Amino acid sequence: MGIFDSLYTGVSGLNAAQIQIQVTGQNITNVNSDYYTRQRVVQSAAYPLHTTPGDIGLGTKVDTIIRIHDEFTFTKLKNASSNKESTAYKEQVLKEIAQRFPDLQDTGLLNDIQNYYQAWNDFASHSYESSQKTNLLNITTTLTNRINDTAYQLKNIHTNINEDIVLAVEEINRIGQQIADINKQIQSVETKGGSVNANDLRDKRDQLESTMANLVNISTFKNDIMSDSRYGGSMTDQGKDYTLAIDGVTIIEGTNFHPLKLDTQASIDGFATIYYELNDETRIEMTNKISNGKLGAMLDMRGRNLDGEGNFVDGTITDFRNNLDTFAQTMIVNTNNIYALAAQDSMHSQDLKDMDESMTLQNYSSYVKDGSFKVNIYNATGQVVATKEIKIDASTTMNDTRQGNSIVAQFNSNTDDDGNHNLNDDLDDYFEAIYTYDEKTGMGHLGFLPKQAEGEYTISIEDNGTNFAGVFGMSQFFEGNKAANMQVEQSLRADSSKIKGNKAPIDGDNAMANEMIQLQTKQVDFINKDGSIKNESITGYYRYLTSDIASRTESVIALNSTNQSLYASVYSEHQSISGVNMDEELSNLIRFQSSYGAAAKIITTVDQMLNSLLSIKQ
Repeated sequence: MGIFDSLYTGVSGLNAAQIQIQVTGQNITNVNSDYYTRQRVVQSAAYPLHTTPGDIGLGTKVDTIIRIHDEFTFTKLKNASSNKESTAYKEQVLKEIAQRFPDLQDTGLLNDIQNYYQAWNDFASHSYESSQKTNLLNITTTLTNRINDTAYQLKNIHTNINEDIVLAVEEINRIGQQIADINKQIQSVETKGGSVNANDLRDKRDQLESTMANLVNISTFKNDIMSDSRYGGSMTDQGKDYTLAIDGVTIIEGTNFHPLKLDTQASIDGFATIYYELNDETRIEMTNKISNGKLGAMLDMRGRNLDGEGNFVDGTITDFRNNLDTFAQTMIVNTNNIYALAAQDSMHSQDLKDMDESMTLQNYSSYVKDGSFKVNIYNATGQVVATKEIKIDASTTMNDTRQGNSIVAQFNSNTDDDGNHNLNDDLDDYFEAIYTYDEKTGMGHLGFLPKQAEGEYTISIEDNGTNFAGVFGMSQFFEGNKAANMQVEQSLRADSSKIKGNKAPIDGDNAMANEMIQLQTKQVDFINKDGSIKNESITGYYRYLTSDIASRTESVIALNSTNQSLYASVYSEHQSISGVNMDEELSNLIRFQSSYGAAAKIITTVDQMLNSLLSIKQ
């Protein structure tokens, strides 16, 4: 043991205090830095000199610089952040949708529906006035335009969410590659030996993990998680092994990253589904494995699963669009069903896509029900001269009697419909049914055509629960089959004078218009896309549609508020462990400054001892 050993003891204290001051200064200057984890210098006594009297200390040494990080709390923070971001995104979208359905007394679709039926009421009271027909057309056009615009806005939101999904997947891939690159850097730094910790790189990786957790549900595995009371009892990740997975599917393994991929071919709208591709090009479907974060919320809102035609069968926006389409289609079918009561020169169906002669009516549309409808023939004075009941069941087709009855066969059958024993004054003597199907275009068409000079006799359909006329558009007030294409029939749009209110072809008859007014309060079946049926009035179903949107919005707002509070609680816990406390750091700075001064005093004391020793030799 020599005097120079005493000098080294002071120098070691000086160096340790300097490092302590530097690390404390780093903490203080990063007090406002996001994702910065406070650091601590771990020091211990240097290996002593063993002598006969006993061990003589040789100063201090800095073992390592650690970051005060608790992996368990950090995992809770990521999960809380993922939940918060998920409900925040849903709240944002649902609030935007709710604005499309104001449902106020003097504005919105409900007001347009009420104005529409009031216009029918005014028309029924003054069916001879052309101004009432013009008024009915204008108000109906306002209604259909509102429905069209609402459908367009929902589709636009649907499309925007899909675009957000594409961007989110691209961001996940970008972040994933960055994490893999940082893992490589961490390995490079920490394999240099000793107790070197890549603290700043690990902070950067934590930041990227948190950002990815905001987007998607992730789980990470880090080897060598340890807890040491010397470091405040925190669970720190000391190892170099690293795995990040989404619902058990590993996308980051150490320095290797396996990206998520998108497929836009399966969806009819070109919406993207997400998959993971193995080395042998086998695909793992990921859309249903993503359950949280913004991306999980986007998929919940847009939909995850496609049917055989490439349409989504789930998703909040899908539900809203389907409900609006159900509302529009049910209104179209039931309105046209009633409008078919008005006698006219002939009847022609709309184009029936892919409906060949052998397809059953109920397979073509779930709106077609078992039952019957009457075909009435009127003469020029408005008297019924012939009538026939046409029956529909599960086997009924347009023109194929091999496995059941058909519309054409029943219509054209030479039967004594009125029971007067005269086969020359029945339906088939005045009109005939013709069904054509073009194999090339896949279009079918049904016509009820007069056998006499056009205008001599007229025809109408009186339905008894089958919805036949409304489904196949035998007499249309509305055309279209969903919210996006619902509008007044083309010829009526061009000339409002063609709008009918009568049932029999005589002036002053307003029987059909009165039936139309009753539709406003009549309970009808609304058949949803999933096959479920809701029996409601037109206005009742619309209120159900809007209340569904409102209740889902309120539910998400409440859940998001809860998630915000939970996140704030977990964030506070995380900050209490890893955040920089300015008061504590300033206190440490004063303490380390004193240590530095004391160590310097040791050196000056040894210097004086050396001077004394040298003066003795002189």
